Amino acid sequence: MKRAPIRAQSLEKQMLARIRSSGRSSVFVPGEFLDLGSRQGVDFALHRLVKQGVLRRLARGVYDYPKSHPKLGMLSPSVDDLAKALAGRDRLRIQPSGAYAANLLHLSEQVPAKAVFLTDGPSRRLKIGTSEIILKRTTPRTMAATGRMSGLVIQGLKHLGQSHVTQHRIAPLQKLLSEKDRQQLKKDMSLAPAWMRPFLQAVAEGKKPA
Repeated sequence: MKRAPIRAQSLEKQMLARIRSSGRSSVFVPGEFLDLGSRQGVDFALHRLVKQGVLRRLARGVYDYPKSHPKLGMLSPSVDDLAKALAGRDRLRIQPSGAYAANLLHLSEQVPAKAVFLTDGPSRRLKIGTSEIILKRTTPRTMAATGRMSGLVIQGLKHLGQSHVTQHRIAPLQKLLSEKDRQQLKKDMSLAPAWMRPFLQAVAEGKKPA
């Protein structure tokens, strides 16, 4: 078997150190290693690490450092980590929405079979193992609160719908949000539908809806 050039071995060693420091179940895309070497060199090193069984190729340009369970075998990475890796690979912004957003906020105990993320990029669907991720293109206004707790809250309540949002349902949010989150929620309230704003105000102030 031909050995990789010394420079390639050095790059692979540096990448491996970064991968191991991230821990098992971490997800990676080639772009995360371009500060260490060329794209061609990174792709070659990733190919070798997959061949060695260190990494697992999940999809085009998406890899993980798999974690093994004694009974379940190789475990799948989290949906959130997969989505963030996809977003990083394609330079997209993503926002959890629908039943997935509600579940993340403990507004619903339903664990959705498909995780839907809003995005400013193209719509697409990706199935990795037992996980299915759906990216849905939406408007800039909807994406305005992306990356903030307020964006997640707006999407979670939107999924529940006006007739199902009550003081009882929003009580967990009043405990979940930090003071910083509350202040940001006040600023982002204008991005939410009008019916939702009294509930967001109540969450931000820790009071009952007006």
